[in-house]
Amino acid sequence: MSIAKKTPKLGLIVGNRGFFPDHLAATGRTEMIAVLEKAGVEVVALTPEESKFGAVETFAEAKRCAELFKKHRDSMDGVVVTLPNFGDERAIADTLRLAGLNVPVLIQATPDSQSKMTIADRRDSFCGKMSACNNLMQYKIPYSLTTLHTEAPGSEVFAKDLAWFLGVTRVVRGLKGLRIGAIGARPQAFNTVRYSEKILEQNGISVITIDLSEILGRIERMKDDDPAAVAKLEAINAYVSTKDVPASSLMKMAKLGAVVDSFMTETDTVISAVQCWTSLEEFFGVVPCTVMSMMSNELMSSACEVDIAGVVGMHALRLASETPSALLDWNNNYGEDPNKAVCFHCSNLPKHFFQDVRMDFQEIIAGTVGKFNTFGTCVGRVKAAPMSYARVSTDDYTGKIRGYLGDGRFTDDSLETFGGAGVVEIPRLQDLLRFICEKGFEHHTAANLAPVSDIVYEATTKYLGWEMYWHKA
Repeated sequence: MSIAKKTPKLGLIVGNRGFFPDHLAATGRTEMIAVLEKAGVEVVALTPEESKFGAVETFAEAKRCAELFKKHRDSMDGVVVTLPNFGDERAIADTLRLAGLNVPVLIQATPDSQSKMTIADRRDSFCGKMSACNNLMQYKIPYSLTTLHTEAPGSEVFAKDLAWFLGVTRVVRGLKGLRIGAIGARPQAFNTVRYSEKILEQNGISVITIDLSEILGRIERMKDDDPAAVAKLEAINAYVSTKDVPASSLMKMAKLGAVVDSFMTETDTVISAVQCWTSLEEFFGVVPCTVMSMMSNELMSSACEVDIAGVVGMHALRLASETPSALLDWNNNYGEDPNKAVCFHCSNLPKHFFQDVRMDFQEIIAGTVGKFNTFGTCVGRVKAAPMSYARVSTDDYTGKIRGYLGDGRFTDDSLETFGGAGVVEIPRLQDLLRFICEKGFEHHTAANLAPVSDIVYEATTKYLGWEMYWHKA
């Protein structure tokens, strides 16, 4: 199983106002379409045959553009508003209101050139952007801004802003209508991962449950030569070093992976959270870590201990970066450095996170159920890299989704331990840890090897209405 990459589709609104040089609308439209298409975006925009220069200025043109956008409602990820001149502020807002897309909107204004400030070529987009934003605020339409107030479409800074905005659209689209597989019950000892299904549902996120007995029952009926089990066994051996792991344990993992794949396909779930501690070990004889690691590595995030809210954070980060996420414990101090900590799990981290990785037994649980019932964990050191972290939680007292996020880096500091672990450095870490404890957040955090907290913050707060704290340096 893997996630197919979607070609982004953006609507384009070209602002124009007749008091200003309208030839700029024509050239601005052409330039912006070229930039978007170069970035791999499918563009939906009025043509010069459908409105003057393919821009939006009148209410009639706003209605025409809105109707065009409605035809692409189910596949459109966001809208770019480009202002090659001042632009008609009301027509832009009318278009978005009439279209009713409820997607992220990026406002871009093209800068004037000092050598072209006559009545024939002066843009005044600098001023027009304020008016456009003012109208969108009046209409209660959320929007995003570029780094600089004015940016040329072909500039390097706009290319970065476009990439950032596409990340925002991926997070918003990926979290709306999300379906999560909850495989098994929350372990009794983990009150910390409680969550509200109803609050998630109110935010468009559905949880599809299956009892662990059903998973184990399907495995019991599966023969060793079942094509799905054989294929999964081959995939496991290709994924990670399995030296010294009993063949019987590998076959159990293969069957578990095949059954989980089948369940997720049947239910159209794209991420999961799995019961582990310690039912699977005691009654089935393996840990699910490698199976979960493989799913996360294929961008189908999977969290342990049935941490549903935790896997939502994993998914948000992976949507932003388009790379695998992991779920980690804020686990240990690192010596006396107040800005460093050890992040750890036992572990199901995706291979993407490791310097090197091998399969082994789970040393913590082995003390309870025995070594030969705990093979399947992924052991290794997290590689040095920039990172972002995020925690999502449901707040039953307010009925809202809340959380925190920020950026840091995994270091190459020495660390001798077991499981999957890395040393993380975060500015003002002690302030963050105090915030986590004062607000009662869980001990788990999602992590991603890319600094994308700004993308997730914009998407979740501005477009989804979540209450997120952004921890900055």
